[in-house]
Amino acid sequence: MNKEDLRIVFFGTPDFAVESLRRLVEGGYNIVGVVTMPDKIAGRGHRLIQSAVKQYAVEQGLRLMQPERLKDEAFVNELRSLNAQLHIVIAFRMLPEVVWAMPPLGTFNLHASLLPKYRGAAPINWAVMNGDTVTGVTTFFLKHEIDTGDVIQQKAIEIGRTDNVEVIHDKLMLLGADMVLETVDAIIAGTVKPIPQLEMLQGELPTPAPKIFTETCHIDWNRPVEELYNHIRGLSPYPAAWSELVDEQGDTHHVKIFATSEPISKGGTAPGAITADGKHLIVDCADGCLEILSLQLSGKRRMPAADFMRGFTLDGFRFH
Repeated sequence: MNKEDLRIVFFGTPDFAVESLRRLVEGGYNIVGVVTMPDKIAGRGHRLIQSAVKQYAVEQGLRLMQPERLKDEAFVNELRSLNAQLHIVIAFRMLPEVVWAMPPLGTFNLHASLLPKYRGAAPINWAVMNGDTVTGVTTFFLKHEIDTGDVIQQKAIEIGRTDNVEVIHDKLMLLGADMVLETVDAIIAGTVKPIPQLEMLQGELPTPAPKIFTETCHIDWNRPVEELYNHIRGLSPYPAAWSELVDEQGDTHHVKIFATSEPISKGGTAPGAITADGKHLIVDCADGCLEILSLQLSGKRRMPAADFMRGFTLDGFRFH
């Protein structure tokens, strides 16, 4: 079998998945169908938003499916009619067995971590938030439990000291696209030797990467400065760490914080206390300080701290 004969259905939604789909299409692989999320209504204008994968699929004239329910009989029958031998899943929702068990060569997923580390919805965020210095991408065959299937291939990259989630996301997106093609080629060649994750764990517990909620993003200035530095860059630019500016009368302003200096070891006597001179905005943590470099007041645009201070007087305020 060659790549032109291998019938592939691709499942994905965001930009992270588009790069792999683009490489497959441009590489001459036979994409017989693309499955993505239904369009959704968003914004004040109630505009209909299409997924990044849908936009690319439409541009390329690929057959597109957008089922509301993946177990829907009409969708399952349409999928089966494509006679795909392989399914590829990247940044999509959990598939039912009737879908992932359908193709004879299996269904593999590209996951943005070195499994079994960071199983779950937000692996890139948690790797940076936890201060890891290495992460990577994994391809693995799907099975019942999420992110637990046998590993096909892995590649690692370093997480730089000042890297945020956006930087690592883009690096993994490109690295992952390379590996998707390598994985497909290995499946075609019959050289894949999957490794069970239980063997890789060697008695240790897997690392979770649960979905991130609003409260997860809250900044607790009583935490050590190193943890807060990682917390902020691990959520930047999206969904963004946040705190509240509170004055002596109790008035509050919601603020997203996107970037800080590396930790400053001095200070830290009053967590949340602000030192501002018009150019530098420094906040005390439990055992040091962080200089805020980029932030966004609720209802305003993101801006450098110096620009923010020109339009907002911080006298009497502290972060809470």
